[in-house]
Amino acid sequence: MTANSREHPQKLPDSLLIRLLQNHFHLREFRPGQRAVIDRLLQGKSALAIFPTGGGKSLCYQLPALALDGLTVVISPLIALMQDQVDALQSLGIAAARLDSSRSGDEVREIYRQLRAGELKLLYVAPERLQNERFLHLLCGLHIALMAVDEAHCISEWGHNFRPDYLKLAQLARELGTERILALTATATPEVATDIRRQFDIADTDQVQTGFYRENLQLLVTPCSEPQKLPHLTQRLQAEPDAPAIVYVTLQQTAETVAERLAAAGIRATAYHAGLKPEVREQIQNAFMAGEIRAVVATIAFGMGIDKADIRAVYHYNLPKSLENYMQEIGRAGRDGQPARCELLACADDRRVLENFTYGDTPIDEHLQALLRHLLEQGEEFDISVYQLSSQFDIRQLVVNTALTYLELEQVIRATGPFYSSYQVRFLEPMEAVLARFDPARADFLQRLFDSGKMGRTWLSIDVQQAEQQLAEPRTRILKALQFLEEKSCIETRAKGVRQGYRRLQQPDMAALGARLGQLFARREQQDLARLQLVLDYADNHYADNQSADCLPAQLCGYFGERLPEPCGQCSSCRGTALKQRPGGLPDTTAPQSIDGGQRRAIRQLISEAHEALAHPRQLARFLCGLASPATSRLRRHSLFGSLAQQPFQRVLALTGQLLGN
Repeated sequence: MTANSREHPQKLPDSLLIRLLQNHFHLREFRPGQRAVIDRLLQGKSALAIFPTGGGKSLCYQLPALALDGLTVVISPLIALMQDQVDALQSLGIAAARLDSSRSGDEVREIYRQLRAGELKLLYVAPERLQNERFLHLLCGLHIALMAVDEAHCISEWGHNFRPDYLKLAQLARELGTERILALTATATPEVATDIRRQFDIADTDQVQTGFYRENLQLLVTPCSEPQKLPHLTQRLQAEPDAPAIVYVTLQQTAETVAERLAAAGIRATAYHAGLKPEVREQIQNAFMAGEIRAVVATIAFGMGIDKADIRAVYHYNLPKSLENYMQEIGRAGRDGQPARCELLACADDRRVLENFTYGDTPIDEHLQALLRHLLEQGEEFDISVYQLSSQFDIRQLVVNTALTYLELEQVIRATGPFYSSYQVRFLEPMEAVLARFDPARADFLQRLFDSGKMGRTWLSIDVQQAEQQLAEPRTRILKALQFLEEKSCIETRAKGVRQGYRRLQQPDMAALGARLGQLFARREQQDLARLQLVLDYADNHYADNQSADCLPAQLCGYFGERLPEPCGQCSSCRGTALKQRPGGLPDTTAPQSIDGGQRRAIRQLISEAHEALAHPRQLARFLCGLASPATSRLRRHSLFGSLAQQPFQRVLALTGQLLGN
């Protein structure tokens, strides 16, 4: 990865590696591919490991971390997975820690101390932690022997789950002088793998891939009309009353509805989605792991980092949005090596919902240009709230973050670190008693600080920037005072309103910059639509009139660049069960009707209401298709929200452009 990445080769005797494996991890032998990856890392090389879900990727960096002189930094977007792995390592007596948004101030300070003292072997961090200048400054002074990047496909613009924070990792690794990189993923097409190797300077020969095919998984595609899905799923689950299962759906409301219907049929089923409170999601995960819940009906929010080996079935109630997502989700079945079923209930009704989600992410060109002008007119040093920018310019937060990342990569701006704009304070003893602890000068400062806030029923809210101005005191003194009072158990604090600081490095050509970013988002939209079409092609390849029907695992593995020597013999295509279905394409029970005159009149009435959030054809089209945007969230109760949800987005967009006169 760096000039010195191949200057520290370590060849460990086989006996020592086996001792590390058995004594520290209590494992008898390596899984396929693990030894090949570990050998490359110990030789000072960087590597790319493409292993199936549950294939043992984590050992590939955990074991070398013990053998290498220095710190291993693990980048992972999954807080639950980080927590589970750190807990497991600590239980084995291995010095590991994690830094993520759930860590308290005291916990972060203790981890920083351990890093400076060289007491840690593995540090897990969320990608957003790398925005923090103080943390990066600390890393610069450490000897980083290995950086492991989990979910490495997120770095690639060709990847299915692109994350803007990942784009900066390769450059950051170089700046930190990282000796070697291990990129890990379960879902990389040949194009994505090439992109990962290029960005991390990994040689072609240092890619280790163990194969995507798992012979214990039976893949089934069952064409279903929308009304047929729930009875079919219920019958499947009732036939195996004790077998753990995951049911994947697209929408949160679908998760709730399906789980309720399954529960009414006597199946121990629960809905799981991002709309639930974190503590509720954790309870569901724990209950599922313990066998108290039989089936979890979930959006894709469920399963990442869930290490349950005996899942006997994964059902896709709705079409997945990509083959990469599908491969990742079915990979959660049968990790114990025993037979498991993966069944896709295929219905073309799902296409419009998935397409509309894709169209909902693409920013409007004028809004993107306005966002860029706003950012670059802030001055040399500025700070922003992504949430506020999202609402102000009607651009989803992920898209705002992506734009900010590309500005960093083009060296237009540089992140200086996140901070909180306000703090809530609850007194654990009377304010007068707190003030009485200090000399008059310090007591006066604290009194003025408390007076600058707004007292609620229980909590005092202090706007830090406002307090700085009123007290004519630096932010650092205010925060140190609150921290000291909390350490002395005088108060309890809660941080609010995260903001990100930036430094402007140059003033670019705004028109050219806006055009480049606009093309980027348009290209991503087309890529996501193409991925969805591949899912439809896969699901629709099993009818009697389709002479090209192939073994399902062969098709799926072929997409990821793997060729199976022979058909699996057990999927729905190989067994010919699809021939029992009617030919002519996937069932589509809600084919869109033409938009009638009454609907047009209602839309004209909506336009006459002159909502600023619906002034652009794309904004209005999203609203009518049921796609909430930051600016239209308050209008979601309007009778026309989602009224054209069954229509193709492009048809609705053409209509709104006509009615708005664009």
